[in-house]
Amino acid sequence: MSDSPAAGDPRHVLYHHRTQGKAVEGVHIRGITDALRADGHTVDILSLPGADPYASPKAMSPTRQATWWMRLVSKLPEPFFELAEVAYNAVVAWRILNWLRRNPDVDFIYERYSLFLFATVWIARRRKLPIILEVNDSAIVTRVRPLFFQRLAMTIEHWLFRKASGLVFVSTVFRDRALAAHGELAPTIITPNAANIDKFSFTAEQRDRARAQWDLDGHVVCGYLGAFVPWHAIDAFVHKIAPRLAEAPHLKLLLVGDGATYPALKEFVAEHGIGDQVVLSGRVSHDEVPGLLAAMDMAILPNAGDYTSPVKLFEFMACSIAPIAPDFDPIQEVLVEGETGWMFKAGDLEAAVEKVLAHSSKPEELARVGRAARTYVTNERQWKHNIRQLIDFRDSLKSG
Repeated sequence: MSDSPAAGDPRHVLYHHRTQGKAVEGVHIRGITDALRADGHTVDILSLPGADPYASPKAMSPTRQATWWMRLVSKLPEPFFELAEVAYNAVVAWRILNWLRRNPDVDFIYERYSLFLFATVWIARRRKLPIILEVNDSAIVTRVRPLFFQRLAMTIEHWLFRKASGLVFVSTVFRDRALAAHGELAPTIITPNAANIDKFSFTAEQRDRARAQWDLDGHVVCGYLGAFVPWHAIDAFVHKIAPRLAEAPHLKLLLVGDGATYPALKEFVAEHGIGDQVVLSGRVSHDEVPGLLAAMDMAILPNAGDYTSPVKLFEFMACSIAPIAPDFDPIQEVLVEGETGWMFKAGDLEAAVEKVLAHSSKPEELARVGRAARTYVTNERQWKHNIRQLIDFRDSLKSG
C-alpha cells in the first residue's frame, strides 16, 4: 500500500457494509459518504449485492428495497440465518480482495460493523491497511432477533474490537458497555449522528401549504416521522395522550409514516373520535416529507435505544423543530434541557404527555428552542463535522 497522505490531502476510502442500505441505515451511509466526497475524498461503496444505499425508494419507511434473496434469508430460522451470516465472510473476502487488487491506492477501509463479519478486518490486517469499524450493533445489546450463537458472536466481536485499527461509537455509554464486556478495545472515538442543514431548510410557503393541506392552520403541531413499530412506541404515546387531548384544543398531532402498529393505531383514533386532533398521514412520498416537517412546531420521540443516537432527533433539530425526547444518556449528550429541547424520564410516557401539553401552550418558547436547536446542528452536528473528526482519527492510527 502507498504511504499515508498528509493531513488535509484527499483520501481514497472503501466504505463496506452488510446492511440492506435502507431507512436509517441508508441515511447514515449516505451522510458519511456524501460528506467525505464533498470534502474532496474518493469513496467507493461495497454493499450486499442489490443493496445500493443510493437506490432511494419512492416512498418512505418501510422500504421495499430488499431483493428476493435478502427476504428469503431474513425468514430463515435464527440458527440458519446466523450461519448464513458467517458463510457470507467468504463472499466478502473474495469481493474485498478483488477490489483491493484494482485499487492499490486506498488509504483506509471504513466498515459498518455487523455481527459475525470478520473477513474485512482479517484482510486489512494482512495488508497492513487501516480499517475503522463504525459500531451501531453488538452482541452485548438486546436485539429484535435474539442471538442463537451468542458465544460465537461474542468471540468474533471480542477479536474484532481489539484487532481493528479504530472504532467509532455513537455514544459514550455504548463504548463503555463494550469496554466492560470485552476488557480492551482498539482506539475509539464517540461520534453521534448528524443532519445536513441544507436538506432541512424550508420556506414559509412550504409550511403554509402543508398546514393548509392537512388542516393544521391555527394549531400548534406536535409531529412524529418514522416507522410505526413497537419499540418506537408512537402508538403507546397516542394511547396515553388521547384522554388528555380535550384539554388542549389548540394542539394537533401530525404522525407521518407507517409500519406494523399503524393499522391498529388508525383504528384506535377512529374508535375514539380523535381524528380531528390526531392526523395520520400514512406512507408518503419523499417529496412530501419536507412540507410535513415544515408544518411541525415540536416533535415527540416516545422511545429510543438506550445506547443509540437517533437520526430523527438531529433531523427535527435541523428543521428548527423543538424536540421532546427520552432522557437516555446518548440524548443527554446532545440535547440541552430548555435550550435545544426537552427530555422526559425514559419509559414514562405520562411524563412525555405532560411535556407535550405544557409546551404546546407556549408557541414563542417552541420557536426559540427550535431556532437554538437548528443553530446547534449547524455549528456542531452536520455530517461534515463527523467526517472531519473521522479523518483526524484515521491520521492518529497506525496502519494495520
